[in-house]
Amino acid sequence: MADAPPFPAPAAEEHRFPCDTCGSDLRYLPETGRLHCDHCGNEEEISALAPWQGTIVELDFRDAIAERLPEQEIEETRVLTCPNCGAQVEFSEEVHAKECPFCATPVVTDTGVHRHIKPKGLLPFALDEGDARKAMTDWLGSLWFAPNGLQAYARKGRRLSGIYVPYWTFDADTASQYHGERGTVHYTGKGKDRKMHVRWRRVSGRVARFFDDVLVLASRSLPKRFTDGLEPWNLAALEPYQPEFIAGFRAEGYQIELPDAYVAAREHMDRVIRRDVVFDIGGDRQRIHHIETTVRDVTFKHILLPVWMAAYRYRGKTYRFVVNGRTGRVQGERPWSAWKIAFAVVLGLIVAALFGYFYALNETGQF
Repeated sequence: MADAPPFPAPAAEEHRFPCDTCGSDLRYLPETGRLHCDHCGNEEEISALAPWQGTIVELDFRDAIAERLPEQEIEETRVLTCPNCGAQVEFSEEVHAKECPFCATPVVTDTGVHRHIKPKGLLPFALDEGDARKAMTDWLGSLWFAPNGLQAYARKGRRLSGIYVPYWTFDADTASQYHGERGTVHYTGKGKDRKMHVRWRRVSGRVARFFDDVLVLASRSLPKRFTDGLEPWNLAALEPYQPEFIAGFRAEGYQIELPDAYVAAREHMDRVIRRDVVFDIGGDRQRIHHIETTVRDVTFKHILLPVWMAAYRYRGKTYRFVVNGRTGRVQGERPWSAWKIAFAVVLGLIVAALFGYFYALNETGQF
């Protein structure tokens, strides 16, 4: 049994802040909300933002597509692809040699430039690594037929990795016209001759909805079923982006570009609009023939959400787990113990055989 490499994640950015007392790197402590020095114990407050910096401002989607965003909304970082695991790691310009944070392979930085939209906000980690590990092991312990060896190994295995995962959010104002039919159910006959009939009437109408913060995952490093299972996220608690929150953690760069993310957001909007239309049609049954939606004032922002990650190799198979860094909600690959399942099957057969034996005795009057 061995540790598996963490999730491969492109463009993981590291921010470093020297301690004012000893010069060592500070890290963000979720339990205090301050920057902490592990070397000398010094703690520092995160710098206060100016009033105009403390508001999370949405960006215009059409301006972004037309590449008309202000230059201050864009940043460039140097990127190297790890020759071992393929991760794309971002480094600041003063760094010339480094280990890959995902597989520890020594790498030398390249001069390639990655240009992307800056994050506007983030949810800071609220759980430390110990809290996240406890949430993960408690989750494993609650699973029926999970291997005890994996549970024990996860309790004392390698440290979990704290990663800020990239997301897009979209706001939009929508107005939809629809045509369809409303069905009214009525019955004829009685008893066995009773039959149900639906009387259909053509209808049309309009529905409107403002969508706020439609969330779209911007990473391909994590299975979507895992990240969906970490929801909900309290986006009302978003903080304006400050690199100090990332000290001691890493931030993954987005892989899903803005136009593709908007397609996913529109699919979500269309599902909600269709549900609104069904409700608006009313009646006992509904048929939708056509919906035409006008979308206005589309805005977006790039945000980072906190996730603890772990990967363990157990008996030749890798198990991956993710923990919501705010709530402790856990998702991962469901492990099974063949021995526990076999024991349960045998025990079930024994119980069934005993039940059958005593039932037969009772039927013959011998019990």
